Amino acid sequence: MTDDRMALIEQIQKSTDGDFLRSVAEYTLHRLMDFEVEALIGAARHERTDTRTTYRNGSRPRQLDTRLGTLDLKIPKLRQGSYFPAFLEPRKTAEKALTAVIQEAWIQGVSTRKVDDLVQALGMTGISKSQVSALCQEIDERVQSFLERPLEGDWPYLWLDATYLKVRQGGRIVSIAAIIATGVNQDGRREILGLGLGQSEAAIFWIEFLRGLVRRGLKGVKLVISDAHEGLKAAISQVLSATWQRCRVHFLRSLLCHVPKGQQTVVSAAVRQVFVQPDRKTAGEVWRHVADQLRARFPKVAALLDDAEHDVLAYMDYPEAHRTKLHSTNPLERLNKEVKRRTDVVGIFPNEESVRRLVGAILLEQNDDWQLQHRYLTLETMAGIAAPDEPAITPLPSAKAA
Repeated sequence: MTDDRMALIEQIQKSTDGDFLRSVAEYTLHRLMDFEVEALIGAARHERTDTRTTYRNGSRPRQLDTRLGTLDLKIPKLRQGSYFPAFLEPRKTAEKALTAVIQEAWIQGVSTRKVDDLVQALGMTGISKSQVSALCQEIDERVQSFLERPLEGDWPYLWLDATYLKVRQGGRIVSIAAIIATGVNQDGRREILGLGLGQSEAAIFWIEFLRGLVRRGLKGVKLVISDAHEGLKAAISQVLSATWQRCRVHFLRSLLCHVPKGQQTVVSAAVRQVFVQPDRKTAGEVWRHVADQLRARFPKVAALLDDAEHDVLAYMDYPEAHRTKLHSTNPLERLNKEVKRRTDVVGIFPNEESVRRLVGAILLEQNDDWQLQHRYLTLETMAGIAAPDEPAITPLPSAKAA
């Protein structure tokens, strides 16, 4: 206790008024780490005991941003095993990316009250360009490795959707499309396959994005689920030669725009009768019957129904157990909402690189979470959609969704 008190007094004497509290905080945290390491290895520094399990092996630096400023800590290393302080938590990739975006925006002069408040809330002071560069490089390497990884095996189902983010470009603020692709492989596992950034959703952009997925190994795609983008439809036909499923939710929403508000409930209920049918043939018959019923009062609605039948009902050609997840882009839109929730914190990105960094980090974390969950589609039902030239996967009788 006396040694600790003398060391603390020495720290106080060395400190000026400006960094007194920071020095005390650093000393306190170092002592706390010493206590934790002693308990972990069963011996104090230089102590010989029968209960010792390993030895100290130097330390590694770690900075901790607090309201007192940035604390320079030295985390003890062990010869065998590892130690990490209980009062610290490893930063998630997306959280580090968000920090990097805020720092980069601050340095480039994007000085808004919102960014100011965030920087202060994080307790960050003395931000330098070298710190930003080092932090960004670490994140970019992980994100790039994830987004450019090879895609192995077949991916029967592919979901595509876009969300829009604001970016500074040449002194202007513009909106760019962030295209996210997710897929389910032959084992029923869902993964995030790619991220594309572009100025618009024109056919040439979609074609290049899909070709990039193919170059990385995407194959065996049978059904692509998306909203009704003309450019995307052309790209799917040209690059993947797969069936297109028009998002049922978006179609119904667009359809009701041509119906008076007082009649929307009735028309919606009539169309929804189609979706409870047991098979594609029956659903098609009910679809055409509904269109004929509405033709006299709502000719535009009937015309839309005539044109969209095969696109909206494409999912019914696939196993019944899959249909609830194939008829719309809702699974991908939930992911988009999480992306928007995290990116809204930034507001306006300083450049496209920062968009890719943060969104890519969010997708990396989400993909890791998906791998720890049950199969998105069971192995037994996936066996029924093997390619015609490939034998169906026959699971063992005891196989269950992992």
